[in-house]
Formats: sequence, C-alpha cells, structure tokens
Amino acid sequence: MQNGSPSPPRKRPILARIFLSPEERRLRAGWRLLIQTLLWLVLMFGLVILFGFISGRFFSNQLTLSVIASLFSVTISVFLARKFLDRRSIKSLGLKTDLRALWDLLVGIGIAAAMMAFIYALEWASGWLSFEGFAWQNQSMDAVLIGTLEMLLVFILVGWEEELLSRGYHLQNLAAGINLTWGVILSSLIFALMHLGNPNVSVMAVLGTITAGFFLAFGYLRTRQLWLPIGLHIGWNFFEGTVFGFQVSGLDIYRLVEQTVQGPHIFTGGEFGPEAGLILIPGLALGVALIYFYSGIRNKEQGLG
Repeated sequence: MQNGSPSPPRKRPILARIFLSPEERRLRAGWRLLIQTLLWLVLMFGLVILFGFISGRFFSNQLTLSVIASLFSVTISVFLARKFLDRRSIKSLGLKTDLRALWDLLVGIGIAAAMMAFIYALEWASGWLSFEGFAWQNQSMDAVLIGTLEMLLVFILVGWEEELLSRGYHLQNLAAGINLTWGVILSSLIFALMHLGNPNVSVMAVLGTITAGFFLAFGYLRTRQLWLPIGLHIGWNFFEGTVFGFQVSGLDIYRLVEQTVQGPHIFTGGEFGPEAGLILIPGLALGVALIYFYSGIRNKEQGLG
C-alpha cells in the first residue's frame, strides 16, 4: 500500500563516492589534480631526456633546458586535464583573450616593476645595498642586449607556466574541491614547495614564497583572469633580477645593475633574494594597493562593482 511519501534518494555505490564528484559525472578534484601531476612529471622527464639528446649532451644549459621542458609539460598536462578531466574549456581557467587581457598583462608587469624599484630604494636608503655600476660599462651593447632579451624570454615562459599551474589548475581545482580559502592556502604552499630545490633556500625563503603565492592569487581573485598574475610574475622576476640585480629565488642570473647586498639577511633575504627577507612586506603592500586600485577601475568599467 502506497502512502504517497517520496522514496529516499538512492545511495551511490562506494566507488562512485570515492572517485566521482557528487555534482556531476567527472572525477573528484583530488583525483584530477593527482592525474595532472603525474602527467606533468612524466612529460617533464621525457622532455628533459629528449632535449638532452637533441643538444648532444644532458643539461648543457640547465636553466634554459628546465624552463623549456617545464613550459611544454605544464601547458600540455594542464590543457589535457582541463579538457578531459575537468570537462571545462581552457578559457574558463582565466585565459580569455581580448584587449583587456593585454592590459592586465602589461599592468601586472608595471606593478611588479614599481614594487622592485621600491624594494631597491628601501635597501639603498637603509645602507644595505651598494651600487657598483651598469652592465654596459664592462660589456658590449650586443652582449647586453642578448643577455637582457634572453632573460626576458625565460621569465615570460616561467610566468606563463607557473601561473597556469599554480593560480590556474591548482588553485581553481582545490577551490572547487574544498573551498576558496583552502584553495589559496594549499596552492600557495605547493607553489613554495616547488621552489625547494632552488639555491640558498631557507625557512624564511619558503615563508616568503608562500606569501608571494597569496599575493599572486590576489591578482587572480580581483580579475578572475590569469593575465594579471602572469604579468606580475614576469615583471617580478625580470625587474628583481635582470634590472635591479637581486637574486631571483636564489638564482644568480644576468643583470643590468651590478650591486652588492650587505644588510642583515632577516631584512634583505641574503643570497636567496628579497623573497626571503622582511623587505618583501612593504613591497607586497605597495603591490596589493596598486592591484586593488587597478582592478577597481577595471571591474567598474566591466560593470562588476
């Protein structure tokens, strides 16, 4: 005899509960992230070996080789995972291509330039930095131009692949699987762990890189596009290292300004660079203010409040 009451919802099979999202028929966020990571690592390993054979010897130029291998492995793995695991468009990661994307990119580079100029000025005014000259005083202009353009290209590639992975795939899938707050925290922690192999890493360097991850995530959250954080990342590395002569996350690269940092490591970051010092805090404060100002104008023009 039926009493008209609705039948209870059917319980999902245990394997479906473990592997599949309850909202739609796709893998849970954790499995998607795991598969993308495995694909990324396999591609990275294969490309390093391939490039090693092509060049005639392994790791002939470690920085360039690792950047190119990482570029292809991250881009391919994220694009494949986004399409076949997430079942979302590539554009939905925050890669809408229009004139505003170009503005976001250029403004991000400009904000990072202002941040690094501010950090340089603070260290110089504090007596923690000694200016020693410019690259073109001891090198030919051809060498200066080649060195500068090479580093700019490297940092463009690094900015693209690290933001596509960290603020793109990691943050957005973690936010979908848990929540936005934990998405930002965990993606920034993973971002810092990815730099553990850099020279001169320390506890302060890890904390600074996590904080930098929060900062880059702020750029994404204010625009919901990746172009602003990509620009911030490119500008951060290029102006920090090549233009103002600091170490870039422990890496000693080609620089236009010759300078020596002799201040206390707790403030300057020492041989890792400003990311490992308290000098990072006023730089990030300026960057946050500039992002907030720019994104406020940007979003108002778009009618986003």
